Amino acid sequence: MALHPQVVTLLEKMAAADLKPIVAMTPDEARAQFDTLTAARDSERTPVGAIEEISVPGPAGEMIVRLYWPQGDPSGARPLLVFFHGGGHVIGSLDSHDEVARVMCAGAGCMVASVDYRLAPEHKFPAAVDDAFAATQWLAANAATIGVDPKAIAIGGDSAGANVAAVVALMARDAGGPALVAQHLIYPVADYACQSASYKAYAVGHGPVTEAGMLWFQDHYLRNAADIEDWRASPLKAPDLSGLPPALVITAECDVLHDDGVAFAEAMAAAGTPVEHIDWPGMIHGFFSFAPFLDEGKAAQRLACERLRAAFSGAAPTAGIIDT
Repeated sequence: MALHPQVVTLLEKMAAADLKPIVAMTPDEARAQFDTLTAARDSERTPVGAIEEISVPGPAGEMIVRLYWPQGDPSGARPLLVFFHGGGHVIGSLDSHDEVARVMCAGAGCMVASVDYRLAPEHKFPAAVDDAFAATQWLAANAATIGVDPKAIAIGGDSAGANVAAVVALMARDAGGPALVAQHLIYPVADYACQSASYKAYAVGHGPVTEAGMLWFQDHYLRNAADIEDWRASPLKAPDLSGLPPALVITAECDVLHDDGVAFAEAMAAAGTPVEHIDWPGMIHGFFSFAPFLDEGKAAQRLACERLRAAFSGAAPTAGIIDT
C-alpha cells in the first residue's frame, strides 16, 4: 500500500527541515536533533493530574522515574503502566516521550511510570534491560507506597522501548514476578539482526528510521555480533515465548521493523500467549508519536488506551490479527 497522504505531507515537512541523517551524527548530536524535533512536534501537551520525578535503585545506581497521575480523585490505588521510551537504545528521553506518557495516562485513566534507563554507547547492552527490569521490580514492590494496585500493572513502550518491554516481560516470567496484566509493544525492535525483508523494502524514503540508521543503533547498542543472538537484545530469539502477559502489538506497514514485529506477534501467539496484532497500513515508524500530525496516530493511541483500560478491568484479552 502507498504511504498515507498525511504521512506524505509529514515527510515533506521533515525534508524541508533539512534534518541530518542519524548515520552522519554522533550520539550527542543525534540526541540534540531528536529533542528539537520532539519539542516542535509536541507543542501542545495533554493535561494530567500531576507529575513527579522520583529516584529508584538500579543496578548501576539511582534511576529517575517520572510518575504521571490522571486527573480526578487521587484516593485509592491506581492501575499502572510502566513505560519505556524509544530511540534505538541511544537517543530519546523522558522529555521526548512526555506527550505519549501523558496521552496514555489521561486516555487509560492510569498512572504512568516513565523510566529513564541508561543509554548506549555510554552504557552498552544489557544496561537498558537491566535498568528496566529493576525499575519494574521496584515499582511493583512499592506499589502501596506510590498508590498503585499491584494486581493492575502493565508494561509498554515504542520501538526500542517496546524491545525493552518485551524483554522485561520475559524476565518477569522467568523470575516469577512481578505479575503483569498486559504488554503493549508499539513497532518493537524484535530482532537486532536487522535482516528481514522490510529492511530492504523500506530502507529509505519512509521516514527518519532507515536500514542504515538501524545498523547505526545496532553498532552503538550492542557490544559485539554475538549479542544479536541474545534474546535480551532480540526477544524474537527467545527459546520460549509462552506464559507471557497478553500482548498488544502494533506495527506500521511502511517500516523497516515491520516484518520482525509481525514475526514476534506470530511467535508469541504460536506459543500460546494471547496476542492482538494490529498492522497499520500506509504508516511509518514513529506514527504513534506523530499523532499531532497523523489521524491514524491518534486512532492508534485511542486503541492502546482502550485496551489498557480493558486489561486493568480484568476483561478477557483480545486476540487475533486486525488490519485497520
